[in-house]
Amino acid sequence: MTDDSSQDRLYAGKMLPGDFVFDDRVARVFEDMINRSVPGYSTILAMIGVMAQRYCKPGSRVYDLGCSLGGATLAITRAVPHADYEVIAVDNAPAMIERLAQKLAADPPAVPVHTRLEDVVDTRIDNASVVVLNFTLQFIAPARRDRLIQQIHEGMNPGGVLIVSEKIELPDPQLNELLIDLYHGFKETMGYSTLEISRKRTALEKVLIPETLDRHRARLTGAGFRSLDVWFQCFNFASMVAIKQ
Repeated sequence: MTDDSSQDRLYAGKMLPGDFVFDDRVARVFEDMINRSVPGYSTILAMIGVMAQRYCKPGSRVYDLGCSLGGATLAITRAVPHADYEVIAVDNAPAMIERLAQKLAADPPAVPVHTRLEDVVDTRIDNASVVVLNFTLQFIAPARRDRLIQQIHEGMNPGGVLIVSEKIELPDPQLNELLIDLYHGFKETMGYSTLEISRKRTALEKVLIPETLDRHRARLTGAGFRSLDVWFQCFNFASMVAIKQ
């Protein structure tokens, strides 16, 4: 259970919050919000740690792009058995980076974690054995997504792994609507009202732009990845893994 101050009630009040923004209000309740809004989120984080344990090489870097409060970063630092690597945690939301820095200061991990307040498209990827885009690409303008994936591929070491988690759209309209309805049912079981669900969906319409899995595959292949596939999916949320040859 979360206390009242960290429980996501942003869309329950009388005032409409407008388009979704990663401001201090969202940062304050983000952990509750994402755990109640993304089916399988805790499993995705845990398995990111498992994959990092396998692919994080000594002397390399791990990039958590769109790190928010560092869920993937912390999963990785807890899972990788050696300490000969560093993590670059990047987000363009000041409230997220500030709270992550406070979290790291209060409980420092065994490896260096460098937080950066910047647009992930501007992040220089270098000597990377693991790169994570955990529900990040969907918030980037579609016209900029190809460039980001290309930059990641160029900056990764051979044998490195990229993990991309996204809300997805199905090409079949009937199936797409079915998964959306099932997802909304899931959110109701997590304690959100139909009003909150409707308001959140409206707030995200212009901000979160999902794509089909085929579009993600095409982008990854176009950037140079040859080994890639979906390793997790629940309703209209999926996570893909791509390995640089």
